[in-house]
Amino acid sequence: MERLQKILSQAGVASRRASEKLMLEGRVSVNGETITELGTKADAARDDIRVDGRRIKPAERHRYLLLNKPRGYVTTRSDPQKRATVLDLLRGVREYVYPVGRLDYDSEGLLILTNDGDLAARLTHPRHGVPRVYEARVLGEPDTHDLSRLSKGVMIDGRRTEPADVAALGPSQLRITVHEGRNRQVRKMCDAIGHPVTELRRVAFGPIRDSKLKTGQWRELTANEVERLRKAGSHDDQRRDRKDRREI
Repeated sequence: MERLQKILSQAGVASRRASEKLMLEGRVSVNGETITELGTKADAARDDIRVDGRRIKPAERHRYLLLNKPRGYVTTRSDPQKRATVLDLLRGVREYVYPVGRLDYDSEGLLILTNDGDLAARLTHPRHGVPRVYEARVLGEPDTHDLSRLSKGVMIDGRRTEPADVAALGPSQLRITVHEGRNRQVRKMCDAIGHPVTELRRVAFGPIRDSKLKTGQWRELTANEVERLRKAGSHDDQRRDRKDRREI
């Protein structure tokens, strides 16, 4: 017997966190009974487990995809507003993959999709501090004081951001590396220093980069890239080390 959210994640339905949301929304059933208790356990081999009435089954094989997301797509499997989703760009992919983390509707850049729930959970858990690298074009020209504020952390949504690596690429262009996955984080950070983002592109997710992948295209990650992602998602000490350096 395993926790239901873990079973859903391993089946490639969604990440564990997203699976918990599905449960809380009453969209998951076990043997005909709607389940909303997050501690519920089930037997994937014997129980009839369904999401939105559709019976789940173990993933046929794990897929690891890298997509260069264009602007104008939402990073979900479906959208209540009927906007285009990143899944619309994955022609020929039969497996039930889902995005690892998100990119805003108006942002573009590298996005990983998979049906490997364990890896997705590791890559998105704050404990591991997997870095995301963004290139932003902003209004105005941030000065050294602005860059220092971003680097040390600014208050957004009532909580200070973790220290970030920040570099100026030009008068109105920044490269920002964050180790968190907070909602619209880079945009809110730039708002906080008075230089709103006008264009935002993610150029790296952990060790994964690909400047040759054209906007709107996707490819399979190599075995080596997947292994590097696994290592990036297993560094439990990364977040603690950064905190210790701040306190020295």
